[in-house]
Formats: sequence, C-alpha cells, structure tokens
Amino acid sequence: MVLNIPGVVAVVLFYILILGTGVWAARKSRKAERKSHGDRTEVVLLGDRNINLVVGIFTMSATWVGGGFILGVAEAVYTPKLGLIWALMPLHYSVSFIFGGIFFAKPMREKKYITMMDPFQIRYGKVLSGALVLPVLLVDLLWVACTLLGLGATMSVILDLPFVYSVWISSAVAIIYTLLGGLYSVAYTDIIQLSLVFISLWMCIPFLFLNPTSTNIAQTAFNHTFQEPWIGTLDHDSIWKWIDDFLMIGLGSVSFQSFHQRTLSASSPLTAQLTCYAAALVIAILGIPPALVGAVAASTDWNLTLYGSPAPYVRGEHSLILPLTLQYLTPSYISIIGIGAVAAAVMSSTDSGLLSATSVFTSNIYKNILREQASDNEMQWVIRVTVVVVGLVGTSITFYTKSTLILWLLGADVSYTLMFPHLVSVLFFKVTNGYGAMVGYIIGLTVRILLGENTVGLPVVLHLPGCTLEEGVYIQKAPVRTVAMLCTFVTTLLFSLLALFMFNHGLLPQRWDIFKVKHGVTASPVDAVTQELRENGGDAECDENRCGVALQPMLQTGS
Repeated sequence: MVLNIPGVVAVVLFYILILGTGVWAARKSRKAERKSHGDRTEVVLLGDRNINLVVGIFTMSATWVGGGFILGVAEAVYTPKLGLIWALMPLHYSVSFIFGGIFFAKPMREKKYITMMDPFQIRYGKVLSGALVLPVLLVDLLWVACTLLGLGATMSVILDLPFVYSVWISSAVAIIYTLLGGLYSVAYTDIIQLSLVFISLWMCIPFLFLNPTSTNIAQTAFNHTFQEPWIGTLDHDSIWKWIDDFLMIGLGSVSFQSFHQRTLSASSPLTAQLTCYAAALVIAILGIPPALVGAVAASTDWNLTLYGSPAPYVRGEHSLILPLTLQYLTPSYISIIGIGAVAAAVMSSTDSGLLSATSVFTSNIYKNILREQASDNEMQWVIRVTVVVVGLVGTSITFYTKSTLILWLLGADVSYTLMFPHLVSVLFFKVTNGYGAMVGYIIGLTVRILLGENTVGLPVVLHLPGCTLEEGVYIQKAPVRTVAMLCTFVTTLLFSLLALFMFNHGLLPQRWDIFKVKHGVTASPVDAVTQELRENGGDAECDENRCGVALQPMLQTGS
C-alpha cells in the first residue's frame, strides 16, 4: 500500500478551508449571541432563527447529499437486480421536501419550536415524550455513521489511507467546527461543501464517458452486456417493495430532526417553505452524477482495467463502486477531485447529524427532563459535550458494517415506521393523547420487529401474504415498513379515542387519568394558553403562533 501524497495534500487543504469557514461562522454566531435578548441556546441550535433563503437552500440540500446519498445511489444503479429504478434517493427526497414544505414547515415555524419533539413534550409530558426521543437519537447516530463510512471507504480506496485514520480525522474536523459555531458554522460550511460536491462530481463525468474500457451507457441501459441492464427491472413480485421504499423515503424524511432544524431556523415561515421547494429541485439535480457513475461502472469491462477480474460485484465490493470507478477509470488527479466531492458531502451531512442529535438531547431531555433549572452557561457546556459524545459514538458504529446503504436504510426505517405517524398524529389530530401514543409506539415497534428485516439479520416471525422461503430464509413480498407505519398510526388514533370515551363516560376513574384527557380533547398547554389569552381579550391567534416560546416554562415544569 503506497500512500497517495497528492491526494492527501488536497484533502488536507480542503479540511483547512472548511475549518476556516467554520471559524468565521463561529464569529458570526458570537455576534448573534451578544445581540440576542433571548436564549443563547437558540442561537447555537437554530442560528437565532435568522437563516436567509439562499443559505437555507444550501444547508437543506447539503444535509441530505451525504456519503450515503452519493455512494448509495451509485451502488444501487451498479448492482445487478437493482439498477436506476431502485436508486430512489434523489427523486424521493425531492418529494419529501415538497411534502414537508406544504404540510410541516409553516405550522412548525410559526409556533417557534426549538426541535421537532417540542409538540410531543407539550402534548404528552416528560416521560412518554422522552421515550419518543430515543428513535430520533438513534436515527441521527446512524446518519453520522453512514456518512463517515462512505468517506472512509472512498479514502481507503483512492488515497490508500487506512480506513480508521480517514474516519477519525474527518469526524474530528466536523466535531471541531460544529463546536465552534453551532448552526451558523454548519450552514455556512454547507455552502462551500455543496458547491464543491456539484463541481467535483460533474468534472469527473466526462472522463468516465471517454474511458475506452466502457461501453456507451445508452447501449447497456436495456441490454445485457457485462451484467444485467443498469436501468433495472421492476417485476410483479417486487412492486410492493418498490412502493414501500418510495413511501419510506418520500414520507419518512420529514420526521428527521435535521429537516425541521432547517425550517425552524429560517427567518420566516414563508422562507422555510421556499427553502423546501428550492432544495427539492437542487437535490434532484445532484443525484444525476452518482447515478451516471453507477451506469458507467455497469457498462465497463473490468477485465481491461487494472482492477482486473472478477468484477466488483462478484468480489462483494459493490458498496465501493464509486471510489473504484474513479480510481480505475479516471486519471489520478480527477479521482482526487472526486475524493473532494465525497469528503464535502460527508462533512455536510455529518455536522447536521451531530447538531440534530445535540438539539434533541439538550432541549428535550437535559433541559426539560433532567435539569429544568439549568443555566444558560450550563446549557452551552452540555451542547459541547453532547456534540463530542454523538461524534464518538457515531464514528464507532462505522467499524461494524461496510455498507452505507444498510445504515441509511435502517435509519430511514426507524424514522418512517415510528416517528412519522406520531408526528402526523400530534400535529394534525387533536384527538391524539398520551394513551394512544404509548400504545401506538409499543405496537408499531413490536410489529416492525416481528415482520423482520433481512438486511440486518432480523428473522421474519410475522408472515404477511406473499412471504416465501428462499434458500432457507423467509422473504417478505408485502410493504412491511408501510404496514408497520399504518399499525402505529391507526393504533395511536384508535386508543386515543378509546381513552377519551372511557374517561369521559366514567368507565375508568378520573384518578387514573395520568395524561389528563377528560372533557373531550387532550388538555394541552397550548389550548390552556390560548383559552387564557382569549378570556383576557388578548390577540390569541398571534400569541398562539408564538407558543413554542411562550410554553417553554410549561415544558420545563412538565405541565
């Protein structure tokens, strides 16, 4: 193994540029803290709610264009039996942003929540909302691990740099500038990172197309040349799985804290919505280069390259297809540029995962459950420590799997089957209460585990129609994730209604009503504040829209 010195130098220069940008943004964050008359925590976690449209578009798009996105799209297009039709991320993230912009961005931003978990804490109280926080933290940890895994794999192939060094150095850089300036550093470094991703990947494409070992991708799209057509197939047995994946990505992504962190930090509700719509277009465009890399790799006679025979898929290296393609089908200086693209993408998603998990833990667990009277200075230290801990744990996970796609799918699965139905219920169905949420959480999680997941070795216990035994392993043909999601959603609403009925009709004693749902709808603090304002002749509508700030004392006391 010979270290690629020019490549290492290029990566070091890139990291210096990112750190420099982070330091500059940190100074902007300090100025905002001095000018702010509110909570310094809000400045760190949400950029003082002062992120304009242009910066918002960059940071929203860059958050999703990570190592899992770039390497995952290329891997899906290249892998036989998958292909372009299964490379769902770019198109369906676009759908997710549009969906989130229409239904979630405005109501969340108007109420000035700190995190997406605030409405849960307001409606359900401390204990139950604390349990619902756990899946959100797990998703962010997997997100961090997924992005760093992609970078480590790419660097180890192109730079001949040991995987462990690549991952830990990159993680350290992301942790440092996230510590320095919070969301300001994350947002402004995202501008450089996303620009570099766009330019670098498109610079690599012409060299891939001109490589003599590759056949024109138009000819291999539908014809069996070196392997199955890269366009992919969708047979009758897999159509439900395709729909399942579509819904998981298209709907599940709006229950990521990283998404809501961008909309909640926008300078206005309208800016939050416009950010979503513009990012939907940007992310679709950014999905084109990695898809082309996968198509070229599937159209290449690898016997004619220095990589040799057999092909990467046969060797089980399909998850590394993007760095392998850049390494063996482009000049060395171009492959180094490609490294810059992957490094930039990873950084932009890693810092988002770090800050997302930190926001939820510090605001919804530490401040509102563990230490209600924590001072502003104490909260700053909690934020710093949490960023480091999340970074260390997320980085450690990368040593347990080699597939970015598995980590990404696992995180998206948890978000879709558990958090998405709960978020919809708490925001749009006033009948929802703690009893329904608790039962929905338990049943949804149980059903998802029983349905199994072959990619992570979880056996199938509950067989849905169409489940077949293939090579000693049961394979589900039904849309298992959507089934689990619907179980969570339906049971949440049904048991909420059942609890209302039983308490309001005296079938259960009022002293058992720990979630205080008697008298028709959940007696949430939001309703209490609004009613009090109306009774005193205040501008209830205006004040209600500021309930995310007004109710912080109630959140802290668990009212």
